Amino acid sequence: MGVAGYPEKHFEAPNFKSDLKYLKKKVDLGAEYIVTQLFYDNSKYFDFVARCREVGIDVPIIPGLKPIATLKQLNKTPHFFHVNLPDELVDQVEACKTNEDVRKVGIKWCIQQSQELVEAGVPVLHYYTMGKAKSVGIVAKEVFG
Repeated sequence: MGVAGYPEKHFEAPNFKSDLKYLKKKVDLGAEYIVTQLFYDNSKYFDFVARCREVGIDVPIIPGLKPIATLKQLNKTPHFFHVNLPDELVDQVEACKTNEDVRKVGIKWCIQQSQELVEAGVPVLHYYTMGKAKSVGIVAKEVFG
């Protein structure tokens, strides 16, 4: 059984300490792995894993990734998923003239994220497609051959 984890804290949790307390309860009750909410800054994932380990959560923590595909997602993604977008990513997306340009930026960003995670020893990655499997296919092919 797997459960969700939130590298940037669940939006309903009052703080990270509380969020991790309930995540640990889920693991103590039998969760065998955690899949994270999507994130765009790998340092958020690495910090989350470290915090989990500090409180005794020792199950695998699978990072969840999703390439940005449209300019509209630049504003909707942070609001809907309660995540922050790195300034560099926002700048790159805002410089795009078309959604095809945005899709290319999103794919490139996701490839870089994926490669960094794999190089850090993360054995499994989870990709959220949300009806946009083509972009994820390109990312997976580039990262995993």
